[in-house]
Amino acid sequence: MQDEEVVDLARGGDPSATEFLITRYRPLVENKAKAYFVMGADHDDVVQEGMIGLFKAIRDFRCDRLSKFRPFAELCVTRQIITAVKTATRQKHVPLNAYVSLNRALAGEVTDGSLLDILPDEAVESPDQQLFSQKLPQDLHTMVKHILSDLERCVLRCYLEGMTYREMSDALHCHTKSIDNALQRVKRKIGLLLRN
Repeated sequence: MQDEEVVDLARGGDPSATEFLITRYRPLVENKAKAYFVMGADHDDVVQEGMIGLFKAIRDFRCDRLSKFRPFAELCVTRQIITAVKTATRQKHVPLNAYVSLNRALAGEVTDGSLLDILPDEAVESPDQQLFSQKLPQDLHTMVKHILSDLERCVLRCYLEGMTYREMSDALHCHTKSIDNALQRVKRKIGLLLRN
């Protein structure tokens, strides 16, 4: 039986025909996969991409074109692997391919330590939290206190604690629109203060 006839059976839903084609063409797929390297993948992943190409060849082959299945399958396998290579080397995949595991042992260390062990446990402060914590000079603190109203100071404190507008509204017993307006005034006043 010719491969083209087996492909017709496989497309008709015969699982044994599909299995026969997979078994028959797996060496071709593995041979094609040897020639390619996919960033962030191993050889089995490249073979898997080739097998996807083989499945697409079985699905898309048309006997009415008077062509042989083998060259068509080779083309589909090669194109699928090349697509995988191109996809893996796109700029958007650079973070995935160039990552450093936080669980990896420290370079040159004999101990069982990892990068995760040397990272601080405390939450990192956002820039606005740093600005209003110990890094802001005392006189600037005093100036901010004098230019803001009581509501604006309360809204600013709640904002720096990470509260949502709804939480601020409940805590300060006012509408969310009042919270938003007060926060806009705070930003404008502090912006003017820092520019001067």
